[in-house]
Amino acid sequence: MTSTPDIGTATTPAAPSLLSRFVPSLGSGAAIGAILPLSLLALWQTATSLGWIAPVFLPSPWATLKAMWKMATQQNLHLDFFASISIVAQAFIYGSAAALILGVAAGLSRRVDQFFGPTFDTIRHIPGIAWLPLIVLWLGIGAPAKVLVIAKSVFFPVFLNTLSGIRNAEKRYVELAEVLTLTRWQLIRKVLLPSALPSIMVSLRYGAGLSWALVVVAEGLSGLEGIGFLIFRAQGLLLTDQLIVCMVIIGLVGFAIDRSMFALQRHILRWKQGFDG
Repeated sequence: MTSTPDIGTATTPAAPSLLSRFVPSLGSGAAIGAILPLSLLALWQTATSLGWIAPVFLPSPWATLKAMWKMATQQNLHLDFFASISIVAQAFIYGSAAALILGVAAGLSRRVDQFFGPTFDTIRHIPGIAWLPLIVLWLGIGAPAKVLVIAKSVFFPVFLNTLSGIRNAEKRYVELAEVLTLTRWQLIRKVLLPSALPSIMVSLRYGAGLSWALVVVAEGLSGLEGIGFLIFRAQGLLLTDQLIVCMVIIGLVGFAIDRSMFALQRHILRWKQGFDG
């Protein structure tokens, strides 16, 4: 005679919570990502401690930290940082907003594309830095000149990806919309824009990083403040410790900008699933 298990006393393994599944994966990913930076830091410390490289070429990590503290407390590093961030924010907003508006218009109307296409295709092949001397001649060495140069560089990737995203909408979805007799506005809102959104988000992420990288060059070539100005000043005065401080700030801020845009991209495109690797 076989006995039946007591349902009241039977135990089943509890399903893992969402947090318990997320935290280990986050921790392992962060640990893997920290291996290379920590290895480079250890190599840096070893090279300076053993005298493999002269301090004028590569100061020690401790000397770099002291230089950062001096710049933050005595040389108003925060003012230069906020000057750079302000230029980047303005340039990214202006450039991406104009690109989205014109990109959508050109994607929806072939006549608009034909009107702007030849001119835009010519201008986009001229590097933004090549425009800087002329723009400085027009606007001076202040913030407007840098904003205009960076906004131009941000504009074209966003414009082209917006145009391409709309034009590459699935043909069967457009045909289905015609069968369902959707209006023009409904077609745009329910089919074309969602189809273009992945391309748009990728271009915005790229444009945000590009704007931060270009502000360093723009400030170094024209200006008396900002992280780029500090880099070129440190190079001219052989202040290698301050040069490395600025490079570290650029890298960390660029990483933060990219991660923020990636998080925004994942949030907006949470409906779209793909390969996670």
